[in-house]
Amino acid sequence: MDINSVSALGLGKKVIVTTDNWFYGPDGKSYRGVWGTLIGVFGSEQTLGVKTNARSTNWYVQVGDTLIAGCQIHYAVASEVKPDELIEDYSVVDGVVKFYTRPTSILCSGKE
Repeated sequence: MDINSVSALGLGKKVIVTTDNWFYGPDGKSYRGVWGTLIGVFGSEQTLGVKTNARSTNWYVQVGDTLIAGCQIHYAVASEVKPDELIEDYSVVDGVVKFYTRPTSILCSGKE
């Protein structure tokens, strides 16, 4: 994912951005993505107040109240639909499929 791909989704639109690694939300829970309004794409100087070197990410995406480092973004997709708090999932153990409901791993950030 690059800076132009994220910007092309449209500032002010609702998006889901998935991350390469788990992170903690403000509620202390673990998440793997963020849903909310795409506020902007910013350089490290705007975000951190310092210019980073070549071994650090140099751009960040703000979705709602959450900043995501560009190097952590896996996918970004426009989505006006807020993810449900509980989702259907499944696992396969010893060839048997087990369906269950679990909390979403998408953080809903900012105002709806």
